[in-house]
Amino acid sequence: MTDDAQEYPLRVEAGPPSEGELALARHVLDTLRSTMRRQRALAERALVQIEPGDWHARLDPEGNSLAILVKHLGGNLRSRWTDFLTTDGEKPERDRNGEFATEEAPAEALMDVWDEGWETALASLDALTAADLDRTVTIRGEPHSVVQAIVRSVDHTAQHVGQIVFLAKHLRGEAWQLLSVPTPRRGA
Repeated sequence: MTDDAQEYPLRVEAGPPSEGELALARHVLDTLRSTMRRQRALAERALVQIEPGDWHARLDPEGNSLAILVKHLGGNLRSRWTDFLTTDGEKPERDRNGEFATEEAPAEALMDVWDEGWETALASLDALTAADLDRTVTIRGEPHSVVQAIVRSVDHTAQHVGQIVFLAKHLRGEAWQLLSVPTPRRGA
């Protein structure tokens, strides 16, 4: 078990959780669910701006393209969230290295992988109850509290969504449509 899971149990007292504990657990779950949905929406608002020829563009030879990021994040979400409470988060059928292959898949095929991953993740997250937060799951054989596993997924997802937005904005240049509050123009 990770050090954090050993040092910070979710419940200190034995017995059924109090109403306050249940309310807090429901609030945490609702917050994490809405955060994941916002991350998906943010990435998709960036991806719809992409021209067909931009999906496979990379800033440098070692950099990831939008195609790779979409394929990787979709594969990761599907693996981590399929049978979330009962099987290891790294599924044997997942080809993580293949997610980083540079083949020229069409945008529609990439978005199918993306959608499958997100639908799996969100359905599994929506099915969790406050009582599930006391459970332990494994990722690559390492035990995590359910809260740790969810936060790990949110963290990983947000990192790649930030990369998607950055790369999409760079590729669109002046044609980029803002996704948030406008910032003042530099030099203005």
